[in-house]
Amino acid sequence: MALPMSTPPLRQNVLASPGYTPGEQPADTSTIKLNTNENPYPPSPRVLDAIRAITPDQLRRYPNPNARPFREAAAKIHNLPPDWIMAFNGGDEFLSVAIRAAAAESDAVAFLDPSYSLYPILTQINGSRALKLPYTINAPLPDANCPLPIDRAQSPQSAIGNQQPATPSWSLPDNIEQTPAKLLLIVNPNAPSGHLDPLDRLAHIAQNFNGLLLIDEAYVDFAPHSALPLVQKFPNVLLLRTMSKGYSLAGLRFGYAIANPDLLRQLEKVRDSYPVDALAIAAATAAIEDQPYARDTWQKVIAERARLAAELRALGFSMPDSHSNFLLATVPPNRIPAKSLYESLKARGILVRYWDLPRIADKLRITIGTPDQNNRLLAELKNFL
Repeated sequence: MALPMSTPPLRQNVLASPGYTPGEQPADTSTIKLNTNENPYPPSPRVLDAIRAITPDQLRRYPNPNARPFREAAAKIHNLPPDWIMAFNGGDEFLSVAIRAAAAESDAVAFLDPSYSLYPILTQINGSRALKLPYTINAPLPDANCPLPIDRAQSPQSAIGNQQPATPSWSLPDNIEQTPAKLLLIVNPNAPSGHLDPLDRLAHIAQNFNGLLLIDEAYVDFAPHSALPLVQKFPNVLLLRTMSKGYSLAGLRFGYAIANPDLLRQLEKVRDSYPVDALAIAAATAAIEDQPYARDTWQKVIAERARLAAELRALGFSMPDSHSNFLLATVPPNRIPAKSLYESLKARGILVRYWDLPRIADKLRITIGTPDQNNRLLAELKNFL
C-alpha cells in the first residue's frame, strides 16, 4: 500500500502558486452582486432561442473544432475575414495559451500593476518570470464637472469640508516598449481602474516592443475606442475579447482572439482540441449577431456609470474616470477603512470587490448594476458614511 504523500509530486512553481481567487459567488439570489463585473442585464432573447434549437445529434457529435459559425458572425461585426478570429473557452484560456506559446521557462512575461490578478498566476504556473510594471497614479485633482451638492457642503458630518471630489489620473510607465519580455499584457480598459490608454500610445508600444503584445479588451464594449486597427497594422498584436461582459454570457465561458492569421495558426497548436462546445457556439453566435440588443445594454451601463460616479464623488469618494462597467472608488479618508466598508456592505446583502493589496487597499471596485441596485448601494453607503 502506498504511503500518503506529504507533498504531491508536482512542479515546484505549481506548488508555490497561491492560485487564482475568484470573486465571491453567493448561492442565494437576493444578494446584489456588484463584485465580478457581470452585465446586470440578461443576454439577448435570441441566445435562449439558439440553445433551445440544439438537437440531440449536435450533442452526440463533437462540435465544430474552430467554432466556424461564430467566427463568421464575429468577422462580419469586426469587418475582417473569419481566419482573423479564433474562439476559446473563455478569455482565460486564451491568456493561458498565449503565455504557453510565447514564454518558455525563465522567459519574462510583463504586465501592469495593478492589473488582472490572473496574469501573475498563469505566468508562475508556466514557470516563466513575472515582470510587474507599475502604473503611474498621479495625485488627484479637483473635478470641476462634479460639484458638491449644497446639502453635503453644509453637512456637519462631512469630514471632507468643501473640497471638490477628486479624480486621480493613471498613465503607463515610460519606455514600457523597452521591457525585456517575450509577452506584454495590457488590459485596456484597465482592470481594476477602468483607465483607457490612447491608441497612439499603444501603437508606439506595438511598433517598438520586441515581443508579443496582447491587449486584453475584456471591457472594450463600454469604451469609446478599440485597438482593433492595430491588429492589421502590427503582426505582433493580439486582441482578447470576451462574451462575458458586454454580451451577458459570463456563465457560458466564451472568449475569442483577433490577430493576424499567421499568428493564430501558431496559437492553434497550443490550444485545446474542441475548446468550445456546441451550446456555447450557438449561444455566442446568437448574442454577437444581435448587436442592437447588446448596444442597448452597453448604453444603459454607461449612463449608470456616469450617474453612480457623480453620486459617489458627492459622498467623498475619488476615482479615475472609468471606461469599463465598474468604478475603482477610493474610500473617503478618515471615515471608515475600505475593508470595513466592504464587510458592512456584505452584511447588508451587497457584494463589491476588495483587495488587501498595496496601492489599492483603500479602494473598492464596484460593478455598475441596474438603477435599482445602484440606488440600494448608495442608500447603504450614505448610512455608513
